[in-house]
Amino acid sequence: MEYSSKLLENAVYEMSQLPGIGKRTALRLVLHLLKQPEERTAFLAGALMKLREEINFCSSCHNISDTALCEICANPKRDNSLVCVVEDIRDVMAIENTSQYQGLYHVLGGKISPMEGIGPQDLNINSLINKVKSGEVKELIFALSSTMEGDTTNFYMYKQLEGIDVTTSTIARGISVGDELEYADEVTLGRSILNRVPFESSIKAN
Repeated sequence: MEYSSKLLENAVYEMSQLPGIGKRTALRLVLHLLKQPEERTAFLAGALMKLREEINFCSSCHNISDTALCEICANPKRDNSLVCVVEDIRDVMAIENTSQYQGLYHVLGGKISPMEGIGPQDLNINSLINKVKSGEVKELIFALSSTMEGDTTNFYMYKQLEGIDVTTSTIARGISVGDELEYADEVTLGRSILNRVPFESSIKAN
């Protein structure tokens, strides 16, 4: 694609580095910004810089937060004996939108994937085990996507928890095999949380 301006080309290139944004879409977005008042671009750039400079990760659950402890973990009305283990913050948002869950979360930051070079040491698994060992957690809900990597991660965590007095369950497979949580509709996801099954049963089923 030929550009009449190096500045335009650079802006399009940077925009196209975002996931799901190709060169044509990036060009359309950049041209749209050029048509807007200059302060709109300044507001966007400022919001992104502020995000990068001031965002926190919750010291307890690793969710994105404006403060050291996220609003969910700091909420005294949440059940701190129940922890839902998810892959990333998009899953927290998806489950929260169902209004069917009142426990806490633990964000792993990914899932075990040897093909991508991601091992257990790259995820927030150790902090989860330590959290369970503290004795406050009575049940862990494994709510990772029903993919091979998700199942591998669930099983690894389950083995690490052997000998610790905690109930482990997994969301009901109302979510199709291979689906990511963030794309599930709220009703299906909500029912999957409410109708969760013991993790041992899910192993036998497989």
